Amino acid sequence: MAEKETKPAHNASHSDAGGEETQEVPEKFKSLVESVEKLSVLELSELVKVLEKKFGVSAAAPVALAVAPASAEATADEEEKSSFTVQLTGVGEKKIEVIKVVRDATQKGLKEAKDLVDAATSGPQVIKEEAPKEEAEDLKKKLEAAGATVELK
Repeated sequence: MAEKETKPAHNASHSDAGGEETQEVPEKFKSLVESVEKLSVLELSELVKVLEKKFGVSAAAPVALAVAPASAEATADEEEKSSFTVQLTGVGEKKIEVIKVVRDATQKGLKEAKDLVDAATSGPQVIKEEAPKEEAEDLKKKLEAAGATVELK
């Protein structure tokens, strides 16, 4: 029983700055802590959800606040057009080379890549969406080297 008391506490009042500091569990919480220690990860997750709903709180609130500024930065990046859609508008004479590049870029099978390239003869086909600027430009160069006509949107 003394072993459970010296384990690092599983509660919010435990300040762990990387050290092995332990906190003794008060007598009134011992049975509760012992019950929680016996739960599986899935059961703990379910318990957290129930408590959040019951008390109208969120255990993830501090994390959500930390993520919000990053989301604002991502929105600013999108306004600067940092991601592109690579469209195949023409195939050229080296169809097999174009199919190889498309297959590489999309991780599709040979038939799917061939169908995509064939479809580009009748209209523009999206090869990659939301590609970072460098990746989109690199893919465009590879496709153009294979004889294809490409647009970045």
